[in-house]
This record gives sequence, structure tokens and C-alpha cells, in this order.
Amino acid sequence: MEAGGAADSLLSGACVLFTLAMYSTGLSDLRQMRTTRSVDSVQFLPFLTTDINNLSWMSYGALKGDGTLIFVNATGAVLQTAYILVYLHYCPRKRPVLLQTATLLGVLLLGFGYFWLLVPNLEARLRQLGLFCSVFTISMYLSPLADLAKIIQTRSTQRLSFPLTIATLLTSASWTLYGFRLGDPYIMVPNLPGVLTSIIRLWLFWKYSREQDRSHPLLQT
Repeated sequence: MEAGGAADSLLSGACVLFTLAMYSTGLSDLRQMRTTRSVDSVQFLPFLTTDINNLSWMSYGALKGDGTLIFVNATGAVLQTAYILVYLHYCPRKRPVLLQTATLLGVLLLGFGYFWLLVPNLEARLRQLGLFCSVFTISMYLSPLADLAKIIQTRSTQRLSFPLTIATLLTSASWTLYGFRLGDPYIMVPNLPGVLTSIIRLWLFWKYSREQDRSHPLLQT
């Protein structure tokens, strides 16, 4: 039991560490916005969808009584909210951003109202909320597939972030193992696409960096 408890603690710590490292990659966007005092080349929607995802998983963690889920997603929600506020501060056209934010927050509030008021059974609420969180997370992991298609067409990985790819791989893998350890498919299954898409990104980095080396042999030492 002690060995099992140590393994659980180690796995929980890995989930916290890798997830917070992944969230902290947004600090580069934060610094860029503050330095340039603009939001050029910074995308707003990932901040918003990640914030909604964090709040949803935090609710699932509270319902399940899982301290790891609560801590990680509460911290993530605070960070994403900070990114959103900074983006709003420097964004010249605030109305579309506020409209997107209000729309998603409205959907989130309606969802919370449904789960907490219309689904009185705790087990049914846990299943339905877990399913919602899983579907939302899978859609977030699969959304960059269009970018991967463009990368293959242009044969360039400039639009990819290598640190974010590594952080996403480690985060997805640790949560997959965490869900497997708990026997919770709602945690395990949605993180598998994150592992898969991260491996595809690493393969693209390897493939096109080798092609660039072959096309510039004089730069090799």
C-alpha cells in the first residue's frame, strides 16, 4: 500500500508539474503583448477555450473530490483569466473579444445550471459532466489538425512551438496514466489525442529539420 501511495503521489505531482509548465508557455505571449503593447500574432481563442476547459474540469474535480484536478485547473483558470485580461487591455477592437467571451461564459453557466439543478443524482451528474469535459478536451486537442495540414503543405514548422509540444506530450501522458490509475475513462481517454498529436508534431519537427539540413549542406559542420 505504501508503494502504491508513493506512486500515486508521484503521478499526481507529475500531472501538476507538467500541466503548469504547459500553461506557463502562455507567459511568452503575455510578455510580447506587454512589450509591444499590441496583440499582433497572438490568438485570443486558445486563452478563452482553455479557461472554460479549466473551469469545467475544476467542477468535475470538486464533484469527484479530487484535489489534484481542483488545484491544477484552479491555477490554470487564474492564469488564463490573466492572459485574457491583458489581451483585452491591449486589443484595439474589444467588442468581438467580449462577445466571444460572453457567449462561451453563457454556455458554461447554462451547463452548470443544468448539471447542478436538473441532474440531482450525484453519479449521473458526475458521468454527464465527465463526458462534457472529455468531449471539450478532445476537441481542443484535435483543433490544431488544420495547422498540421498547413505545415505539411509548406514543409515548415515555423508555426509550431517546440517547448509547447514537449509540454503537451508530457502533460497528456501523465494525465492518461493518472486516469488509468484511477480507473476514470473521462480523464484517461481525452488525453490520448494529446499524446498522439504531440507525437505527430515531434515527427514533423524531425522530418522537416532533416530536409532543411539536406537543402543547406554548406551550413553543416
